[in-house]
Amino acid sequence: MRNVRKLLGVLPICCGMLAFSTSAAASGSAAGSQARLAVRIAPCDSAWNGATPYVSGNKVSYRGINYTAAYWTQGNYPASSSGSADSAQPWVAGPACRVAKVAAAASDHDANFSPATLQFLKTNTGLDGEQWDNIMKLVNKPEQDSLDWTKFYGYCEPLGDRRGYTIGIFGATTGGPNDTGPDGPALFKEYDAASGASSPSIAGGLTRAGVHGSMQGSILNITDSKTVFCGKIGGLQNNAAWREAMWHTFYNVYIKYSLQQARQRGFSSALTIGSFVDTALNQGADGDSGSLEGVLAKSGSSTNEKTFMTSFYAQRTKVVDTNEYNQPPNGKNRVKQWSSLLGMGETDLKDADAAVAKVTNWTLK
Repeated sequence: MRNVRKLLGVLPICCGMLAFSTSAAASGSAAGSQARLAVRIAPCDSAWNGATPYVSGNKVSYRGINYTAAYWTQGNYPASSSGSADSAQPWVAGPACRVAKVAAAASDHDANFSPATLQFLKTNTGLDGEQWDNIMKLVNKPEQDSLDWTKFYGYCEPLGDRRGYTIGIFGATTGGPNDTGPDGPALFKEYDAASGASSPSIAGGLTRAGVHGSMQGSILNITDSKTVFCGKIGGLQNNAAWREAMWHTFYNVYIKYSLQQARQRGFSSALTIGSFVDTALNQGADGDSGSLEGVLAKSGSSTNEKTFMTSFYAQRTKVVDTNEYNQPPNGKNRVKQWSSLLGMGETDLKDADAAVAKVTNWTLK
């Protein structure tokens, strides 16, 4: 028995050594498989761009798959316009590919926001920098005919329709006879707060911006000339406090209400939230039948997000080119951007650079 116990006493050491050897062998085998896999999966070609024309033989990649153009093509989505070489489709699907520097691509989106703004948006909306960057591209295309929305923090222009000036990335207005509820005053107050004022005020924000004006009821009457006022606003383009104030005002006036409308229906996708924000910004958050509130009321009560949003886009299309919301056909193209992304399944607006480029590839009239 003593010999048996000695033998049993050796077994754990033996078996432990055996287990270690087996594990090491398995680890080595796995490492070898990974190395061979890395050789088999080629790097991805340049990312497909919906605005770029391609000729036969051009190579692109989309979502981890390489594609080769069969003939001249532009704007044809590779994932849904591809097949074998004899399929007559514009793209020939190739093998899976390895995307390099994915993290760097995400950080490129984040670079369009300050760390404080990124945290503010994440905390208050649940969406990250990549999602908000894509939302802003979709918002800015029909407003400024550009996807580079960050160039417009210092944007300033008199509207010429008795609504005062329009300012910044979401077109805050100073107000006038045709706009008695402007958001410009709130922007200047937020600017004073973001600049460190203990008791922020509209007057304080105007002073910090170096412009002159006063409140007449709810309207901010600017007394500077257009050249002086817009010159001062343009000078705030890269001002960190101005940018922070812009996002806080945008959130309070448009994003917060849009987010509430999405969440109370049980919807949380970036595409739905962005669609509501774009509608509120373009047509008003609430009030008449053409506002976000009005369009939502006509869109049914489906709890299926895709079904509801399909109806929402149809209802918005009926009014978006009327009541001076947009010059036709810009309004319909504006809505089509969002509805097309829904059809593509790009509801989270993640890894969606190519899709966003495709749906914004239209001419502003």
